[in-house]
Amino acid sequence: MTYNQANDSKMDIIMQKANTLIEALPYIRRFNGKTIIVKYGGSAMLDDKLKYNVIKDVALLKLIGFRPVIVHGGGKEISKWVRLNGGEPEFYNGLRITDKETMSIAEMVLNKVNKELVAMMQKLGVNAVGLCGKDGSMIRVTQKKPDGKDIGYVGDVSSVNTDLLETLMDRDFVPVIAPIGLSDAFEAYNINADDAACGVATAMKAEKLVFLTDIEGVYADPSDKSSLISEMDVTEAKDFIAKGVVGGGMLPKLNNCIEAIEQGVSRVHILDGRLPHCLLLEFFTEKGIGTAIIKEPLFF
Repeated sequence: MTYNQANDSKMDIIMQKANTLIEALPYIRRFNGKTIIVKYGGSAMLDDKLKYNVIKDVALLKLIGFRPVIVHGGGKEISKWVRLNGGEPEFYNGLRITDKETMSIAEMVLNKVNKELVAMMQKLGVNAVGLCGKDGSMIRVTQKKPDGKDIGYVGDVSSVNTDLLETLMDRDFVPVIAPIGLSDAFEAYNINADDAACGVATAMKAEKLVFLTDIEGVYADPSDKSSLISEMDVTEAKDFIAKGVVGGGMLPKLNNCIEAIEQGVSRVHILDGRLPHCLLLEFFTEKGIGTAIIKEPLFF
Protein backbone atom coordinates (compact mmCIF):
# COMPACT_ATOMS: atom_id res chain seq x y z
CA MET A 1 0.00 0.00 0.00
CA THR A 2 1.38 3.42 -0.98
CA TYR A 3 1.51 6.43 1.34
CA ASN A 4 -1.43 8.09 -0.48
CA GLN A 5 -3.48 4.86 -0.35
CA ALA A 6 -2.86 4.60 3.39
CA ASN A 7 -3.98 8.19 3.89
CA ASP A 8 -7.09 7.61 1.76
CA SER A 9 -7.92 4.52 3.84
CA LYS A 10 -7.60 6.48 7.09
CA MET A 11 -9.76 9.28 5.68
CA ASP A 12 -12.44 6.74 4.68
CA ILE A 13 -12.53 5.44 8.26
CA ILE A 14 -12.79 8.97 9.63
CA MET A 15 -15.61 9.83 7.22
CA GLN A 16 -17.48 6.64 8.18
CA LYS A 17 -17.29 7.69 11.83
CA ALA A 18 -18.49 11.19 10.96
CA ASN A 19 -21.41 9.79 8.94
CA THR A 20 -22.36 7.53 11.86
CA LEU A 21 -22.49 10.54 14.18
CA ILE A 22 -24.58 12.50 11.69
CA GLU A 23 -26.98 9.54 11.31
CA ALA A 24 -27.40 9.49 15.09
CA LEU A 25 -28.21 13.21 15.37
CA PRO A 26 -32.02 13.06 14.81
CA TYR A 27 -32.33 10.19 17.29
CA ILE A 28 -30.30 12.05 19.91
CA ARG A 29 -32.55 15.08 19.44
CA ARG A 30 -35.74 12.99 19.53
CA PHE A 31 -34.93 11.12 22.74
CA ASN A 32 -33.14 13.88 24.65
CA GLY A 33 -34.70 14.08 28.11
CA LYS A 34 -36.80 10.94 27.56
CA THR A 35 -36.99 8.04 30.01
CA ILE A 36 -35.53 4.77 28.73
CA ILE A 37 -35.90 1.51 30.69
CA VAL A 38 -33.30 -1.18 29.96
CA LYS A 39 -34.03 -4.68 31.22
CA TYR A 40 -30.65 -6.37 31.42
CA GLY A 41 -30.32 -10.13 31.80
CA GLY A 42 -29.47 -13.37 30.07
CA SER A 43 -26.08 -14.62 28.95
CA ALA A 44 -24.72 -11.09 28.48
CA MET A 45 -24.57 -10.83 32.27
CA LEU A 46 -22.15 -13.77 32.48
CA ASP A 47 -19.51 -12.31 30.17
CA ASP A 48 -17.53 -9.45 31.75
CA LYS A 49 -16.70 -7.87 28.39
CA LEU A 50 -20.32 -7.93 27.22
CA LYS A 51 -21.47 -6.66 30.61
CA TYR A 52 -19.09 -3.71 30.39
CA ASN A 53 -20.24 -2.96 26.83
CA VAL A 54 -23.87 -2.80 27.96
CA ILE A 55 -22.99 -0.44 30.81
CA LYS A 56 -20.91 1.71 28.45
CA ASP A 57 -23.92 2.00 26.15
CA VAL A 58 -26.16 3.07 29.04
CA ALA A 59 -23.52 5.54 30.23
CA LEU A 60 -23.36 7.08 26.76
CA LEU A 61 -27.16 7.37 26.62
CA LYS A 62 -27.05 9.21 29.94
CA LEU A 63 -24.23 11.55 28.90
CA ILE A 64 -26.01 12.67 25.72
CA GLY A 65 -29.22 13.55 27.52
CA PHE A 66 -31.34 10.40 27.85
CA ARG A 67 -32.81 9.40 31.23
CA PRO A 68 -31.93 5.69 31.51
CA VAL A 69 -33.02 3.22 34.20
CA ILE A 70 -31.58 -0.30 34.43
CA VAL A 71 -33.67 -3.19 35.73
CA HIS A 72 -31.50 -6.29 35.94
CA GLY A 73 -31.94 -9.98 36.46
CA GLY A 74 -29.53 -12.56 37.80
CA GLY A 75 -31.29 -15.89 37.40
CA LYS A 76 -28.30 -17.91 36.21
CA GLU A 77 -26.18 -16.63 39.10
CA ILE A 78 -28.96 -17.40 41.59
CA SER A 79 -29.18 -20.97 40.26
CA LYS A 80 -25.42 -21.36 40.67
CA TRP A 81 -25.57 -20.30 44.32
CA VAL A 82 -28.59 -22.49 45.04
CA ARG A 83 -26.50 -25.46 43.85
CA LEU A 84 -23.47 -24.33 45.86
CA ASN A 85 -25.76 -24.26 48.89
CA GLY A 86 -26.69 -27.91 48.30
CA GLY A 87 -30.03 -27.37 46.58
CA GLU A 88 -31.35 -27.77 43.06
CA PRO A 89 -33.13 -24.92 41.23
CA GLU A 90 -36.80 -25.66 40.56
CA PHE A 91 -39.07 -23.88 38.10
CA TYR A 92 -42.74 -23.87 37.18
CA ASN A 93 -43.74 -22.34 33.83
CA GLY A 94 -40.39 -20.58 33.72
CA LEU A 95 -40.77 -19.09 37.21
CA ARG A 96 -38.38 -19.97 40.02
CA ILE A 97 -39.99 -21.84 42.89
CA THR A 98 -38.80 -19.70 45.80
CA ASP A 99 -38.91 -20.87 49.40
CA LYS A 100 -37.47 -18.75 52.24
CA GLU A 101 -33.96 -20.12 51.82
CA THR A 102 -34.00 -19.54 48.07
CA MET A 103 -35.34 -16.02 48.65
CA SER A 104 -32.39 -15.28 50.93
CA ILE A 105 -29.99 -16.53 48.25
CA ALA A 106 -31.76 -14.49 45.58
CA GLU A 107 -31.48 -11.30 47.65
CA MET A 108 -27.79 -11.92 48.29
CA VAL A 109 -26.98 -12.59 44.63
CA LEU A 110 -29.10 -9.77 43.21
CA ASN A 111 -27.53 -7.30 45.64
CA LYS A 112 -24.06 -8.45 44.52
CA VAL A 113 -24.96 -8.08 40.83
CA ASN A 114 -26.59 -4.72 41.51
CA LYS A 115 -23.51 -3.21 43.13
CA GLU A 116 -21.23 -4.58 40.41
CA LEU A 117 -23.28 -2.76 37.78
CA VAL A 118 -23.26 0.43 39.86
CA ALA A 119 -19.47 0.24 40.21
CA MET A 120 -19.08 -0.16 36.43
CA MET A 121 -21.23 2.91 35.85
CA GLN A 122 -19.23 4.92 38.36
CA LYS A 123 -16.00 3.85 36.66
CA LEU A 124 -17.31 5.42 33.45
CA GLY A 125 -17.94 8.73 35.19
CA VAL A 126 -21.72 8.40 35.55
CA ASN A 127 -23.34 8.51 38.99
CA ALA A 128 -25.54 5.50 39.69
CA VAL A 129 -27.53 4.25 42.66
CA GLY A 130 -28.37 0.59 43.33
CA LEU A 131 -31.90 -0.08 44.51
CA CYS A 132 -34.48 -2.79 44.89
CA GLY A 133 -38.23 -2.60 45.18
CA LYS A 134 -37.95 -2.49 48.97
CA ASP A 135 -36.40 0.98 48.89
CA GLY A 136 -39.07 3.59 49.51
CA SER A 137 -41.65 0.80 49.05
CA MET A 138 -41.00 1.36 45.37
CA ILE A 139 -42.37 -1.96 44.07
CA ARG A 140 -45.29 -3.55 45.88
CA VAL A 141 -46.36 -7.07 45.01
CA THR A 142 -48.97 -9.72 45.53
CA GLN A 143 -48.10 -13.40 45.45
CA LYS A 144 -47.98 -14.82 41.94
CA LYS A 145 -49.80 -18.15 41.62
CA PRO A 146 -49.53 -19.50 38.06
CA ASP A 147 -52.43 -21.88 37.38
CA GLY A 148 -53.30 -21.49 41.06
CA LYS A 149 -50.05 -23.16 42.14
CA ASP A 150 -48.21 -21.85 45.21
CA ILE A 151 -44.58 -21.36 44.13
CA GLY A 152 -43.51 -19.45 47.24
CA TYR A 153 -42.06 -15.96 47.42
CA VAL A 154 -42.66 -14.95 43.82
CA GLY A 155 -44.31 -11.61 43.30
CA ASP A 156 -46.73 -10.07 40.82
CA VAL A 157 -46.16 -6.31 40.53
CA SER A 158 -49.24 -4.54 41.93
CA SER A 159 -47.89 -0.98 42.02
CA VAL A 160 -44.73 1.05 41.41
CA ASN A 161 -44.06 4.30 43.29
CA THR A 162 -41.81 6.41 41.04
CA ASP A 163 -41.10 9.22 43.56
CA LEU A 164 -37.67 7.89 44.53
CA LEU A 165 -36.72 7.19 40.92
CA GLU A 166 -37.78 10.64 39.74
CA THR A 167 -35.88 12.29 42.59
CA LEU A 168 -32.68 10.41 41.77
CA MET A 169 -32.97 11.05 38.04
CA ASP A 170 -33.64 14.76 38.60
CA ARG A 171 -30.39 14.80 40.61
CA ASP A 172 -28.53 13.23 37.66
CA PHE A 173 -28.27 9.65 38.96
CA VAL A 174 -28.95 6.47 36.99
CA PRO A 175 -31.13 4.07 39.03
CA VAL A 176 -30.10 0.40 38.87
CA ILE A 177 -32.95 -1.77 40.14
CA ALA A 178 -32.87 -5.36 41.43
CA PRO A 179 -36.21 -7.19 40.97
CA ILE A 180 -37.26 -7.62 44.59
CA GLY A 181 -40.60 -6.31 45.85
CA LEU A 182 -42.50 -5.92 49.10
CA SER A 183 -45.78 -7.60 49.98
CA ASP A 184 -48.48 -5.99 52.11
CA ALA A 185 -46.93 -7.89 55.03
CA PHE A 186 -43.58 -6.24 54.17
CA GLU A 187 -41.97 -9.52 53.19
CA ALA A 188 -39.46 -9.67 50.32
CA TYR A 189 -40.62 -11.35 47.10
CA ASN A 190 -38.61 -12.34 44.05
CA ILE A 191 -39.97 -10.76 40.83
CA ASN A 192 -39.36 -11.93 37.30
CA ALA A 193 -37.06 -9.20 35.95
CA ASP A 194 -39.15 -8.76 32.77
CA ASP A 195 -42.24 -8.17 34.92
CA ALA A 196 -40.35 -5.67 37.09
CA ALA A 197 -39.06 -3.78 34.04
CA CYS A 198 -42.53 -3.68 32.53
CA GLY A 199 -43.99 -2.36 35.79
CA VAL A 200 -41.36 0.38 36.11
CA ALA A 201 -41.67 1.39 32.43
CA THR A 202 -45.46 1.56 32.68
CA ALA A 203 -45.43 3.63 35.88
CA MET A 204 -42.90 6.07 34.40
CA LYS A 205 -44.65 6.25 30.99
CA ALA A 206 -41.26 5.53 29.45
CA GLU A 207 -40.46 6.46 25.88
CA LYS A 208 -38.72 3.13 25.35
CA LEU A 209 -38.52 -0.22 27.13
CA VAL A 210 -35.70 -2.46 25.95
CA PHE A 211 -35.42 -6.18 26.73
CA LEU A 212 -31.87 -7.51 26.30
CA THR A 213 -32.28 -11.23 25.62
CA ASP A 214 -30.41 -14.28 24.31
CA ILE A 215 -32.07 -14.22 20.88
CA GLU A 216 -32.08 -11.73 18.00
CA GLY A 217 -35.80 -10.87 18.29
CA VAL A 218 -39.16 -12.27 17.16
CA TYR A 219 -39.20 -14.62 14.17
CA ALA A 220 -42.10 -15.21 11.79
CA ASP A 221 -40.83 -18.80 11.73
CA PRO A 222 -38.74 -19.70 14.80
CA SER A 223 -36.91 -22.39 12.78
CA ASP A 224 -35.86 -19.86 10.11
CA LYS A 225 -33.28 -17.34 11.31
CA SER A 226 -33.83 -15.21 8.22
CA SER A 227 -37.46 -14.53 9.21
CA LEU A 228 -36.64 -11.93 11.89
CA ILE A 229 -39.40 -9.32 12.18
CA SER A 230 -37.93 -5.82 12.59
CA GLU A 231 -41.21 -4.16 13.60
CA MET A 232 -44.68 -5.31 14.61
CA ASP A 233 -47.69 -3.58 16.12
CA VAL A 234 -49.71 -4.74 19.12
CA THR A 235 -52.43 -6.34 16.96
CA GLU A 236 -49.83 -8.39 15.06
CA ALA A 237 -48.19 -9.41 18.34
CA LYS A 238 -51.52 -10.62 19.72
CA ASP A 239 -52.16 -12.58 16.50
CA PHE A 240 -48.76 -14.23 16.86
CA ILE A 241 -49.62 -15.36 20.37
CA ALA A 242 -53.11 -16.55 19.40
CA LYS A 243 -51.70 -18.61 16.52
CA GLY A 244 -49.10 -20.22 18.76
CA VAL A 245 -46.21 -18.91 16.67
CA VAL A 246 -44.21 -17.94 19.78
CA GLY A 247 -43.58 -20.06 22.82
CA GLY A 248 -41.14 -20.70 25.63
CA GLY A 249 -39.47 -17.66 27.15
CA MET A 250 -40.57 -15.39 24.29
CA LEU A 251 -44.28 -15.79 25.11
CA PRO A 252 -44.27 -13.97 28.50
CA LYS A 253 -41.82 -11.42 27.09
CA LEU A 254 -44.15 -10.61 24.19
CA ASN A 255 -47.08 -10.37 26.60
CA ASN A 256 -45.04 -7.91 28.67
CA CYS A 257 -44.35 -5.88 25.51
CA ILE A 258 -48.07 -5.71 24.69
CA GLU A 259 -48.99 -4.75 28.26
CA ALA A 260 -46.36 -2.00 28.36
CA ILE A 261 -47.53 -0.48 25.07
CA GLU A 262 -51.19 -0.61 26.14
CA GLN A 263 -50.29 1.08 29.44
CA GLY A 264 -48.55 4.04 27.80
CA VAL A 265 -44.97 3.05 26.92
CA SER A 266 -44.28 4.47 23.46
CA ARG A 267 -42.10 1.70 22.04
CA VAL A 268 -40.69 -1.66 23.20
CA HIS A 269 -37.62 -3.38 21.77
CA ILE A 270 -36.39 -6.97 22.01
CA LEU A 271 -32.65 -7.10 21.33
CA ASP A 272 -29.88 -9.67 21.45
CA GLY A 273 -27.82 -8.62 24.47
CA ARG A 274 -24.95 -10.83 23.31
CA LEU A 275 -24.29 -8.44 20.41
CA PRO A 276 -21.77 -5.76 21.45
CA HIS A 277 -23.31 -2.27 21.63
CA CYS A 278 -26.75 -3.52 20.62
CA LEU A 279 -28.36 -0.54 22.34
CA LEU A 280 -26.44 1.97 20.25
CA LEU A 281 -27.11 0.05 17.04
CA GLU A 282 -30.85 0.04 17.75
CA PHE A 283 -31.16 3.62 18.97
CA PHE A 284 -28.84 5.44 16.59
CA THR A 285 -28.99 3.73 13.20
CA GLU A 286 -31.73 3.90 10.58
CA LYS A 287 -31.97 0.14 10.11
CA GLY A 288 -31.71 -0.85 13.78
CA ILE A 289 -31.62 -4.44 15.01
CA GLY A 290 -33.93 -6.80 16.87
CA THR A 291 -37.71 -6.41 16.98
CA ALA A 292 -39.60 -3.24 17.84
CA ILE A 293 -43.17 -3.44 19.16
CA ILE A 294 -45.29 -0.36 18.48
CA LYS A 295 -48.87 0.62 19.29
CA GLU A 296 -50.16 0.71 15.72
CA PRO A 297 -48.71 0.53 12.22
CA LEU A 298 -47.06 3.63 10.80
CA PHE A 299 -48.47 4.91 7.53
CA PHE A 300 -46.51 7.16 5.19
